[in-house]
Amino acid sequence: MNGTIKLANPIKINGAETLELSYDTNEITGAHFCEADRRKAAAGRGAVSVSVAEMDASLHFYLGVYAVIALNSHIDVTDLERARGYDAAQIMRIGRDFFTPPAEEGLPDGSLEDQSGITPEPTLFHSSGSKESD
Repeated sequence: MNGTIKLANPIKINGAETLELSYDTNEITGAHFCEADRRKAAAGRGAVSVSVAEMDASLHFYLGVYAVIALNSHIDVTDLERARGYDAAQIMRIGRDFFTPPAEEGLPDGSLEDQSGITPEPTLFHSSGSKESD
């Protein structure tokens, strides 16, 4: 997914006021993903936590940062860490959307959407000492 976000609070980058940021989540590399995860852990200041990537707002923010940096090599992570208010939320949403396939692509083959919709009958388990009645 790619696009441009308009900033409510301009960020000064390399001495110039920046009012909008272009991004492309398809340009996030494995290295970007790992660095985003490392930075979100460092931002937690040593707190140990286990999270689900699809629900991790800190990871989403840094993935959004790297989606911007992928198209704008003159921007540094620290530039985007200065984003405030709704602008920070917009960057976070870019990273969150990284985990969602575009609507036109749908779900991959073999996904739940492709199932026949038939629900199997429940299976009853009996302990070895129980007797079945006829």
